[in-house]
Amino acid sequence: MNVSIKEIARRLKISPSTVSRALQNHPRIGLRTRERVQELAQQLNYVPSATARNLRSGKTFMLGVVLPEIQENFFSKAINGIEEVAFARGYTVALYQSHDQYEREKQVLDVLSRQVVDGVILSVAKESHQFDHIQKLLQHQIPLVLFDRIPPSIDTHQVSCNMEMGAYEATGLLVKKGFKRIALLNGPASLVASQERYEGYVRALTEAGLSPEPALVESVDLSTEATRRIMEQWLALPQPPDSVLTFNDYVALDAMGVCRAKGLRLNTDISFVSFANLPMNAYLEHPPLASVEQHPYRMGYTAAELILNAIAQPQASFEKVILQPELMVLS
Repeated sequence: MNVSIKEIARRLKISPSTVSRALQNHPRIGLRTRERVQELAQQLNYVPSATARNLRSGKTFMLGVVLPEIQENFFSKAINGIEEVAFARGYTVALYQSHDQYEREKQVLDVLSRQVVDGVILSVAKESHQFDHIQKLLQHQIPLVLFDRIPPSIDTHQVSCNMEMGAYEATGLLVKKGFKRIALLNGPASLVASQERYEGYVRALTEAGLSPEPALVESVDLSTEATRRIMEQWLALPQPPDSVLTFNDYVALDAMGVCRAKGLRLNTDISFVSFANLPMNAYLEHPPLASVEQHPYRMGYTAAELILNAIAQPQASFEKVILQPELMVLS
């Protein structure tokens, strides 16, 4: 059973408020009294009450983190970065998965809007095409940091990677290797990152004197079925693409599977570049030519720093942090 502040006060014949201040090294309490209180607290294995601390501060010392899928390598690395900062600052993390479903994400944010947590870190679900549930969270004056998958027109703290630059460099690599019919297999149009990928892709082609072909640009919902359908359509064209830039490595793997099934030789008949730099690429016989490293650990770490700063200074201006990508050549 945990000893209470009242018990320490009774034994030392002082008031509970004096004990409380002494345990916090309050300067109004004399050094000798602080030493006596802290020595007895250690002898009795006193553990501060989290409930009492929360009541005094008006905080829960808990962060809500809402992600599409924990099993994705990108998000598991981001969680590591978030926890590193949170635990060092005395916070715990309540983790939720949307499973890329709008309704589930909406339900989770509704729960969090009831002051269960001090702040929220969110990467939106691929099914989310309207964002009233996010605005509702902000209306409850709960600090929010959006990261990686960021919807447009939400005025709050943000952490992202420069996807326009990543797509520009990835497309540029294909141009340098002599590819002419470069396709873009993009993600949901509702995501800012998808638009940034498109802009980088177009800029690289234009600078190389190549005209983007509308027939070779498609957006998918990141499902295996949608990716396979688009890849099969492209391969059936009179002039199919000779290379593809994909939204991420998972999309690339699905598209590459279609090519193999059609008897195409990867990195010979058709090549891919992608995003995410998944560890599994190192074990593939024919990995993508390159993958853009988005630094998910650093992204999560930065998101946690931003949310804790926002909790400490709720009136501070919104910060938008953009990390620089790194093109990793794999084969």
